[in-house]
Amino acid sequence: MSIYLQGLVWVLGASVAAALVGYLVRRLGQDEGRPSNNDAAGQVFTIVSGLQAVVLAFVLVTLFDAVTDARDGSYREAQGLAAVAWAVDSLPEPAGDQVRELGAAYLHTVIDQEWPVMQSGGEVTGPGWAQLDRIREVVLNAGADGEFEEDRKTEASTQLGQVYEERHERLTRAFDRGVVAVVWFVLIAGSVVCVLLPNLFGGTRLFPHIVLVSTLAGALALLLFAIFQLQNPFSGGSRIGPEAFRWALERLGRS
Repeated sequence: MSIYLQGLVWVLGASVAAALVGYLVRRLGQDEGRPSNNDAAGQVFTIVSGLQAVVLAFVLVTLFDAVTDARDGSYREAQGLAAVAWAVDSLPEPAGDQVRELGAAYLHTVIDQEWPVMQSGGEVTGPGWAQLDRIREVVLNAGADGEFEEDRKTEASTQLGQVYEERHERLTRAFDRGVVAVVWFVLIAGSVVCVLLPNLFGGTRLFPHIVLVSTLAGALALLLFAIFQLQNPFSGGSRIGPEAFRWALERLGRS
């Protein structure tokens, strides 16, 4: 099922449920005294809906930032690995060829083995860390004659350190879900309360009332669906792909 169809199901389901509740409340409930409750119910609704809007906005902005950081981090990791190979190319052989071969093997591991696990939100295992360790050994053991080659060796070590950091951040983001259970409870419970409170209002006709509560429910369901899709930056609606690592393979000449 496509993401658009899933979102439509969320919105329509919430709208229909809210419309049914609003209809039953108006048909089966007592209408006497409801208009006089508008002031009190309106104040409560304003407070609850305002708090809910703040929570929804905070969670959405946080997840959007996390997706952006994850995408940028994948490019920094890939670019760092390519920079390591370029720096080692200035050192005596066979360090350059070894780093390129080991770097290509690491990139294939990320693309073919790690990325599918990250998309499912699982914990990544495999030879990735060991491959980076072998690259580090080659860099540290590479010969360097003169100030220029020493600078290139230092640059390779610095870039490799960034690769380690970005890899750690990438695996953490994939394994650590963005929204914990208690936050989901607050989001869902708050949305339900926001949809139910307008049923205490009086003075509106049945059809406009149903339109109002169903529209409110659909809008809240759409925001919750967006949050659900953005939890894992590597799957769902965000779905960051391994394009950065394919680019690095091309730069290393090992695609």
